[in-house]
Amino acid sequence: MHEEDHIQQQPTLRLTTLPNDANQKGDIFGGWLMSKIDIAAAIEARLRAKGEVATVAVKELKFIQPLFVYDLVSFYTKLESVGKTSLTIKIDVYARRFDGGEYNTVRVSEAVLVFCAISEPGVKRLVPPE
Repeated sequence: MHEEDHIQQQPTLRLTTLPNDANQKGDIFGGWLMSKIDIAAAIEARLRAKGEVATVAVKELKFIQPLFVYDLVSFYTKLESVGKTSLTIKIDVYARRFDGGEYNTVRVSEAVLVFCAISEPGVKRLVPPE
């Protein structure tokens, strides 16, 4: 996804970073961002799997730019592929921040996660047809 494309799509998840999410320098913890990426990707996976999913793998995770306190963070998800029991989700993360008297939107992260459709914890199930 290119920066201009994010305007054409609704984010799967959107939230604002807060002071408790940051280290002493004001950067948002990487673990905070990773957990929100997992949540956003799981939302997309659950919709397609028509039920519960479990995270199986983080195939790729890139921190492109830092997040700061009070950034408005948008998580855009896309279903990349579907297997018998698995779903691969691509996530692009953008931050909107007030900088120099105006709002700027910057790409801060991208990731690819794999999920497994489950019927109960530890029990795989088939992903239903569309």
